[in-house]
Amino acid sequence: MILKKEYLDLVLVPCGLILMFSYHLILLYRCLKLPHTTVIGFENNDKKIWVEKLMQSENRDVKTALDVLSANISAATFLASVSLTLSALIGAWIANNSKVFQSELIYGDTRPSTMSLKYITLLICYLLAFSCFVQSSRCFIHANYLIATPDSDISTEYVELAVIRGGDFWSVGLRALYFAMVLLLWFFGPIPMFVAAVFMVVLLHYLDSDTAPLKKRSVGNSRVRRLEERI
Repeated sequence: MILKKEYLDLVLVPCGLILMFSYHLILLYRCLKLPHTTVIGFENNDKKIWVEKLMQSENRDVKTALDVLSANISAATFLASVSLTLSALIGAWIANNSKVFQSELIYGDTRPSTMSLKYITLLICYLLAFSCFVQSSRCFIHANYLIATPDSDISTEYVELAVIRGGDFWSVGLRALYFAMVLLLWFFGPIPMFVAAVFMVVLLHYLDSDTAPLKKRSVGNSRVRRLEERI
């Protein structure tokens, strides 16, 4: 029995999506239970230290802190604009009923129903990225107000929560763009999509795993403690 090329979409596409979702579920577990083994955990820890030192300082440099948050707001706003623009382009593409990706050169299912599914899933990823980047900007703007409030008794934990939430929304928005990149290759067939999913998981595992700085930081902390004991 000859396997039809339409059946490849039923096998490779779900396998690629399951691989991506499984990796991110494992990453979520590591971020919650073993944050020191992930880059996201270290970044959140650095943000906590930054906010704590900033809020505890009597003569805190508010201008520098606001510049740092403004850079994050600008980046999130830019990516939100890009995501919204791509969503609009996909919507226009659907409205025009383009048949560019329904060529016989594409080895896979090119039926209109499957093409509509491809457009919808890609559009969902870009809209999710847009929403997350907007929420990231909202959290960073809120942190701006908290830090810039003069002579305030705002708790450090409250500011930390706003900054870390902004970073978390930023990370989720980036993950949505990563999914969109993989789904974009689905238009060229299920085989490129599956290969891209495997490559993306391997690359993200390399970028998200960070255990070496833990030793360096522990060494740095021990030196600080020794210095404090001497003093």
